[in-house]
Amino acid sequence: MSYDAHFRVWRGDAAGGELADYTVAVHDGEVVLDVIHRLQATEATDLAVRWNCKAGKCGSCSAEINGRPRLMCMTRMSSLPSGETVTVTPMRAFPVVRDLVTDVSFNYAKAREVPAFVPPPGLAPGEYRMKQEDVGRSQEFRKCIECFLCQDTCHVVRDHEENKAAFAGPRFLMRVAELDMHPLDAAAETGLDRKRAAQEEHGLGYCNITKCCTEVCPEHIKITDNALIPLKERAVDRKYDPLVWLGNKIRRRGA
Repeated sequence: MSYDAHFRVWRGDAAGGELADYTVAVHDGEVVLDVIHRLQATEATDLAVRWNCKAGKCGSCSAEINGRPRLMCMTRMSSLPSGETVTVTPMRAFPVVRDLVTDVSFNYAKAREVPAFVPPPGLAPGEYRMKQEDVGRSQEFRKCIECFLCQDTCHVVRDHEENKAAFAGPRFLMRVAELDMHPLDAAAETGLDRKRAAQEEHGLGYCNITKCCTEVCPEHIKITDNALIPLKERAVDRKYDPLVWLGNKIRRRGA
C-alpha cells in the first residue's frame, strides 16, 4: 500500500534557510531516509543529505525528525503519527553546511583531546588478561557508532554555544569513563589522572544527568547510568577523599 505524505524539509546553508513543503509518495515498510531519497530523485534533486550504510551502523544520516534527534535510516514511517506532517531538519547543535548536512568537526576535535589507552608496562599486545566482567563493562561503550545524536540532544552543547570550549559532551565523557574503569589502563602510572581530567578538562561538572543522551542513542547504550554517573561518583570520591587531600598537602609542603 502506498500513500502521499506531507514533508517539511529544511533547505539552506550557513547563511540561512527555511522549511520547504513537499508531498512525497511513501510505500509500506519504508524509513524516513527512503522518502528523502525519493524526494531527491523527484522534486529536490539538489537536496544535500549525508548517509552511507542505511543499516543503522555508520551514524551518517543523523538529523532531527519532528524535533527529535534520530537516524533517518532507523526511523520507520509507520512509527510516526499517521496523517501528520513530517518535519526533517539538520542537527541543531552543529553548524549547517547545506540542507540536512551539518559540520560535526567539533566532535572530532573533542575526540583528540581525550588521551588514548595507556598499555600496561611489561606486557605486549596479546598478553593482556581481563575478567569477563570487565570486558563486558567496556564492550557496551564500544557499540557507539559516532552518530553524535547524544551530543546533539545534550542541552549543554545544544543550547549554549559558549560551553563547547569547556565541555566534551556525553559521547567523549563516556570514552573517558571507559578508559578510567579499564583494569589494564596504566594512565595513572604516567601521571595522568583521568578522573581529575574529566572534571577539570572535559567539563564533567556541566552534565546534570537528565538522561536525554541515553534516550536518543540508537545502540541503546546506557550512557548516563553506566558511564557518566559512575564517573561523577569516582571523580567526587577522588577529589574529596580526606586521605588524598592530606597527601596533597604534605607533598606541597615538602616541595
